[in-house]
Amino acid sequence: MSSQCKFKRYIWELPVRWSHWVNAACIVILAVTGLFIASPASVGRAPSAFSMGWVRFVHFVAAYTFTVSVASRVVWSFLGNKYAAWREFFPLLTAKGREKTLAMLRYYLFMDKEVPETIGHNPLATTAYALLFFLYLLMIVTGFSLYATHAPQGILFTLFGWVQVVFSTQSIRLIHHLSMYAIFGFVVNHIYSAWLMDIKEHGAEVSSMFSGYRFTIHRKDD
Repeated sequence: MSSQCKFKRYIWELPVRWSHWVNAACIVILAVTGLFIASPASVGRAPSAFSMGWVRFVHFVAAYTFTVSVASRVVWSFLGNKYAAWREFFPLLTAKGREKTLAMLRYYLFMDKEVPETIGHNPLATTAYALLFFLYLLMIVTGFSLYATHAPQGILFTLFGWVQVVFSTQSIRLIHHLSMYAIFGFVVNHIYSAWLMDIKEHGAEVSSMFSGYRFTIHRKDD
């Protein structure tokens, strides 16, 4: 006979939670304004309304905010607790990580009925997050490369102008645009997976991104 005890544990530190929600807000703003910039429509009452200018301004402010947020999360992966550490994003580098990844994959493929309990992110999720951060980097580099063309002598062009040498401007726009849709796909899966794990694990998966606390189950035999 076995019994279960739930323990509340502080998992997600404040910088992790702030970065998560700032990124989410920026993605929404950048997507809406970016789609408008890609396919503009007249929303001002007169040319002097400067409607496109304001849309671009909001897009650029969100882009800078997003960049700072992503950079701060990368920094915190070296300063934060073990659940925020950069090693968590590469579970396949260790034998234990590969074992956990295989167990979670078996659950997702309906080969196992019991979901493997994880305290932080499960290894499949962290692998997906590593790919997501690559997409973030791709969006930042291509976005600032396009933005820098307005000032060829500026510091941004010095930092990102090399992209214009490697790719054509239209290719950069296409990569920037397609990366946005790839992030959309991740967001859909992320929301579904978080909801699913919250139901299956009963560990406050969703609310933990507000409070920082998750519940872990300790099983013991009587």
